[in-house]
Amino acid sequence: MDARFTPEHEAFRRTVRQFVEKELTPHALEWDRAGLFPREVFKKCGELGFFGIDHDPKYGGSGLDSWYVTVFAEELARSQNGGVSMALMVQGQMATPVINEVGTDEQKREFLAPALAGERIAALAMSEPGAGSDLARLSTTARRDGDDYVLNGSKMWITNGARADFLVLAVRTGGEGSTGISLVTCPTDVKGFHVSKKLEKVGQRSSDMAILYFEDCRIPARYVLGRENDGFSLIMNSFHAERLVTAVNTVAVMDVLLREAIRYGRERKAFGERLVDFQVWRHKFVDHLTLVEAARRLTYHAVDLFERKRRQKVKPVKEISMAKLLTTELAQRVAYDCQQFYGGMGYVEETHVARAWRDVRMLTIGGGTSEVMKEIIASMLAL
Repeated sequence: MDARFTPEHEAFRRTVRQFVEKELTPHALEWDRAGLFPREVFKKCGELGFFGIDHDPKYGGSGLDSWYVTVFAEELARSQNGGVSMALMVQGQMATPVINEVGTDEQKREFLAPALAGERIAALAMSEPGAGSDLARLSTTARRDGDDYVLNGSKMWITNGARADFLVLAVRTGGEGSTGISLVTCPTDVKGFHVSKKLEKVGQRSSDMAILYFEDCRIPARYVLGRENDGFSLIMNSFHAERLVTAVNTVAVMDVLLREAIRYGRERKAFGERLVDFQVWRHKFVDHLTLVEAARRLTYHAVDLFERKRRQKVKPVKEISMAKLLTTELAQRVAYDCQQFYGGMGYVEETHVARAWRDVRMLTIGGGTSEVMKEIIASMLAL
């Protein structure tokens, strides 16, 4: 047990692990093939408090520290399903934290509380066909009309988008550039909202990802989060928690893949020898296990800084960006080598490593590409 985790953290870990191994892992292949997982999974997670770990108890959260979030993200890796893990992390750690942080009491009761309970599905709607990494150029507009905003535009690559009950939505309320952007909460049952299409992804197939359209959608102006035209800073701030929880989960995914591969190599023989007894593979596994442990320590360092600075509303941007960059890039090599180790079995979808090989590919793209992470780190180091 790492010194950062108390007996209470470990008790929570057992609860999450039991749920994951009983309710999620047995359905990993089935849900990937279906391209979706049951909505009731959100409800069950809400009932167990998994979405409100570090959220305000007044609205159904538990008010716990970031190490409980770390436990949850780590144990999700045991689901053997990147799509399910991503969808659940979006609900609790990507879409809702900004409401918890700057939402009004009314917004929290209407949107945050039912999301934490798993009764309403949330999505974070930022990216657009022409504005992914460069969100300062987003073009979806929110025109003020009396006490309402009228929304027009589109969003793309939105996880949970096809069945979300509400969106945390980035819109342009002012002029060009970052200073004209706001965040709003937007129910998906408003007139003029359409799910254009569900995207067929290479990996993470169990989570729905959609293109969304807004055609004269009318929402109350009171749905703006924080102040009008102050959304860009909120967006950038929300990315830090998203990237950190992604790094934590990615380390755990690599750990699962390596331990599964080593177990397989102890059972499978070739040329009269166990696969794991071939020096080339023993050394490769040693290399990967060493790098994964280093990645874990960097990620834990970022979690520690994030937790200590949370009350100061300061984020350890450099360390989080480094953790996201290192873990997601390393995952590409770990998944590739583990798949190679399985031989032919690594190329059939019944094998977890084959699906994981597809799933991890998204990690260097979503939530800020590796190239964007490098630019952030370079700027923090004044390079």
